[in-house]
Amino acid sequence: MKLKYKSIILIALVTAGGLSSCDTEFLDVTPPTEIPGDAVWADGALAEGFVTGIYAGLQQGGFSEQMLASLTDESVFTHTGRNINTINEGSLSPSNLGWVDDTYGWGPMFTRIRAANLAIEKLGTATFADAVLKDRLKGEAYYMRAYYYQQLVRYYGAVPLIKKVYALNEDYSIPRNTYDENIKSMVSDLDSAALLLEGKAAVKGRATKIAALALKSRILLYAASDLHDIPTAKAKSTVISGYANPEFLGYLTGDRAARWTAAQAAAKAALDASNGGYKLNLTAPASKADGQSNYLSIAMAGASADKALDPSGANELIFAKYFTASLGEGARQTGLNNGPNGYHNWAGNTPIGTLVDDYEMMDGTPFSWTNPVHKANPYVNRDPRFYATIMYDGAPWKPRPSDAKDPANQIQTGAYDLLDDKGALINRKGLDTRSSSIEDWNGSRTGYYMRKFIDPNPSLYDNTDRQNIPWPFLRVTEVVFNYVEASIELGQEAVALEWLNKIRFRAGMPALKVTGAALKEAYRHEKRIEMAYEEQRYHDARRWMVAKETLGRPLQYINVIGKFKPGKSLKEPYRYDTTIYDYTYTPVEEKSHENRTWVDKMYFRPFSRDEINRNAKLLQNPGYDK
Repeated sequence: MKLKYKSIILIALVTAGGLSSCDTEFLDVTPPTEIPGDAVWADGALAEGFVTGIYAGLQQGGFSEQMLASLTDESVFTHTGRNINTINEGSLSPSNLGWVDDTYGWGPMFTRIRAANLAIEKLGTATFADAVLKDRLKGEAYYMRAYYYQQLVRYYGAVPLIKKVYALNEDYSIPRNTYDENIKSMVSDLDSAALLLEGKAAVKGRATKIAALALKSRILLYAASDLHDIPTAKAKSTVISGYANPEFLGYLTGDRAARWTAAQAAAKAALDASNGGYKLNLTAPASKADGQSNYLSIAMAGASADKALDPSGANELIFAKYFTASLGEGARQTGLNNGPNGYHNWAGNTPIGTLVDDYEMMDGTPFSWTNPVHKANPYVNRDPRFYATIMYDGAPWKPRPSDAKDPANQIQTGAYDLLDDKGALINRKGLDTRSSSIEDWNGSRTGYYMRKFIDPNPSLYDNTDRQNIPWPFLRVTEVVFNYVEASIELGQEAVALEWLNKIRFRAGMPALKVTGAALKEAYRHEKRIEMAYEEQRYHDARRWMVAKETLGRPLQYINVIGKFKPGKSLKEPYRYDTTIYDYTYTPVEEKSHENRTWVDKMYFRPFSRDEINRNAKLLQNPGYDK
């Protein structure tokens, strides 16, 4: 039998030097898009090419044009007609799944799981001589199978566990395994991966022992959470309490403390095996400037040409998706997708006010619109991570393109008094609004723009030149958060505070000194801020079962007005200047673009009607039976 591995095998052939101008005899024998199945597992380079293909399920990481952040209380997707409303307004159903990214879609995930199954099976009998390579590839296949199952389980709950390669004409119908069985399977795969990858040289962008340990800590942390403790989940949700098969959603009984203990131990093991991350050894808060620089250095992960950023920020990464200029990957246009329209960018996933308002003041106190000092100057003296994550009215940014009159190079999301060339008073909307003279249809609806993950290198002023920032699937700080959360749940508050304050010190924020319920809330707040736009919030709000209070809130925008101070004026071009203008900032709720609501069926995604029709044994998730 001949297996068509297509581009996967072509990559392997190039790696092996198998396609050169004089290899005509090889090309006469076998077309370059077809390799005999047995030949793949007899040649180390071809086998590595096959396993490389399994990673394709990672797609663009979290850098899709539509980001998962816009299914949370972090951001809103600016453009219409993308099926995001279907989800955020609670109307998704088995026949209308809304937007589904290929990084968690049912078909794409099982396609890659099948490839991992094939690799695990064939590598067990592979005949190429390099035993070290054989173990590494098998370890990677175990890791990737666990990773893709993890993607399915955290979106859908328990799924069918398929550990074999189906042949043609087999019965493909298979029931869901229990949640417990899913967790045990993923943990087993990751234990196998860690063992096989032990001592193997790390290959950039590929699985390692540390990545296996870190993913295990995430999986066990989720498993210990409220959503997956069925007695707790039933008490919090009538939809879950009325579901006939809760074994697909979590643990019906058992020692929950033991689950937290397992999660804590897994996180500690991953931390002990890691390189320590980036600047998590500070004993006092960094300066405000250093806090912002530290956070940007992590986000850029050493991939920016900006000399002000520390390339060792890449030490944070445990498992990441890297991008290559020659491949033209869509993730490299993240700046174009999300930057301000006044720079000819598309304003895709713009921060909403509820995220902006959650950034503390520099002294660690909450920001509040009812505080007159805060309301008068809402973007002054905030958590340094705010300035590295959010573009706001008056924020400094890159040089503008030549068709924009803005020598100050500042974000303009308000409406401002100006004098025209005849000295008459006018009011002009900013260059980065939906009334801009530049691509108004791409303007932010919220009054804010995403700053994190956009390369500040001035040479990328309009982001037509692509950036190479990697996507962080797993980083050391997430493992720290896993350790902190488990420690809190086990009553080990001193340990939790020690590690939580390491994160805050790096960011330039003061130590927390809270206990009990306040510590749990402070932890959740800290994770929201530190991990913004990193695909954590979607899952955290669900597993903590706080989605109704967070994801279900109406969108909040900001309205900015600049009026001349008495006796002051300014001719075009506009610039942000508090000596000339009195600025007012008014938060507003908006429901016309997205009328967000929360219904408890949204704790899990539905299986499509087509999938249910293909597999009669696949029982639907709660709330989707109508």
